[in-house]
Amino acid sequence: MSDEYAIAARGLRKTYAASKKSPAKEALKGVDISVRRGSIFGLLGPNGAGKSTFINILAGLVNKTAGSAAVWGFDIDKNPRQARASIGVVPQEINMDVFFTPYEALEIQAGLYGVARRDRRTMEILEALGLSDKASAYVRQLSGGMKRRLLVAKAMVHSPPVLILDEPTAGVDIELRRQLWDYVKALHETGVTIVLTTHYLEEAQELCEEIAIIHNGQVVACEPTETLIASLDRKTLMVTPVDPLTSAPDLGEFAGDLRGDGRLAIPYQPSRSQVGAILERLAAAGVGVKDLSTVESDLEDVFLELTYRNAG
Repeated sequence: MSDEYAIAARGLRKTYAASKKSPAKEALKGVDISVRRGSIFGLLGPNGAGKSTFINILAGLVNKTAGSAAVWGFDIDKNPRQARASIGVVPQEINMDVFFTPYEALEIQAGLYGVARRDRRTMEILEALGLSDKASAYVRQLSGGMKRRLLVAKAMVHSPPVLILDEPTAGVDIELRRQLWDYVKALHETGVTIVLTTHYLEEAQELCEEIAIIHNGQVVACEPTETLIASLDRKTLMVTPVDPLTSAPDLGEFAGDLRGDGRLAIPYQPSRSQVGAILERLAAAGVGVKDLSTVESDLEDVFLELTYRNAG
């Protein structure tokens, strides 16, 4: 596989066998994903879409049914040790031994990866994540946000070129979320390739250069973020009328929604309608226009459009 990619998956399939409690489930249905080296890549999808299965296959925690995958140029079947050493995964669940200190937790993790003592960066990593003052405290004494940062630290002990963050800001406050964003950006600037799964679409739009959306085990979109947003043929014209309106006027095919602040929101498709046509309808309805602005689609619109379109 090309050295251009940090992660390259082709035709990746995973079927979980039937059990007494549930039928067989095809979690991945021929997934093709390529993540460029040095990028921040977003992996989005509703619960049960297949994101965690994809990540666990790359990390060596789940065996694929078919297809191929490579991490940093190492095939996960032919070179499993090198592939696993090239990736660090920050899990969604906070799972660690609460009777160790953060320093001890990182030292043990580094030992598991075979990092020589002289090459370990334990205090450097703790400092970078704002945990140096808690190095000797027990993990059980840390707040939820600190434990989540410690998970990131553990994933970095062996200096992997690829870091996967699985819902890293789930359940944390806005301030900590922003701190983690800043750290992700700082890591990216050092050359680390980052794959981010998140339910916060604002987060993906802020951080990710490219985004893949998975739904029902299939990739329904994989584009640069700006291209993905631009692909949705939908805008909203925000109209501030000269005279306050008491109800939305009849604009024919342009259904307007009267907002609480007195503005009129008129959705339209740029490929089918021009703003001039909307203005003509407003004039015909006797609505004088004081101000106009256009609201572009965002990632949430794209996500909803693609997942609902591919539902079922």
